[in-house]
Amino acid sequence: MDTTVLRQIGLTGGEIKVYLALLGLGSTTSGPLTDESGVSRSKIYHILERLIQKGLVSYTIKQKTKYYQAAEPSKIRDYLDEKEQEFRKQRREIDDLVPKLEMQQKVAKKIKEAQIFEGFKGIQTVHEHTYLKLKRGEEYFYLGIHPLQEEKYHLYWQRDHKRRVKAGIKCRLLFNRGTDPKILKDRNCFKGCDARYMPIPIETPAWIMGYKDVTVIGLQSEKGMAIEIINREIADSFRRYFESFWKLSKLFES
Repeated sequence: MDTTVLRQIGLTGGEIKVYLALLGLGSTTSGPLTDESGVSRSKIYHILERLIQKGLVSYTIKQKTKYYQAAEPSKIRDYLDEKEQEFRKQRREIDDLVPKLEMQQKVAKKIKEAQIFEGFKGIQTVHEHTYLKLKRGEEYFYLGIHPLQEEKYHLYWQRDHKRRVKAGIKCRLLFNRGTDPKILKDRNCFKGCDARYMPIPIETPAWIMGYKDVTVIGLQSEKGMAIEIINREIADSFRRYFESFWKLSKLFES
């Protein structure tokens, strides 16, 4: 007899053996059932308990001894009906859960990765991530560069622009008004760099840098810090802000 369908509806191999053995034996104790089914004595009671819970086996007690018997085969349909009801209930629960999971996924996608870098070394590190993602001919931008920086920053940027030129990477820089013209003149001396003043008189200690799917928000202070966010939507949003300011800006004239 092909009992594959019984497995498909959720019965285990042991349960099938015990149920079929009971059909042949009629009312019986565990001893003959163990012999007929081929299931070990250590497992027979666990299997019988599961079949009882599924409504496929019942028992009576005679002189303190349990006699087991298989339910009529039509009960298998009842068991399947219960499985279908359970499935429909699970389906309703899944239908309720899926939108919540999708929302959680969307939130997770908003910010895939965010890191905080502190101090002068930290700002160098986050800036030099550009060399890990940008290829020759690609660019990064800075928006709202603070006019006052320590000398060590200027020396670092001069060294880095030489490295940038060798890597074939371009950049566009928007400095806050009030920045010494010598600084913009210096940056524009390097190939592939276009440094300009912000088109509006706004000055904040924070600046924004962007490329690819990366956005960096930096704070120019005594310690200095930068927050690097890796997310395409956020990066594209800040790039649109930059492009709007860039269109209003003018070429630097020394």
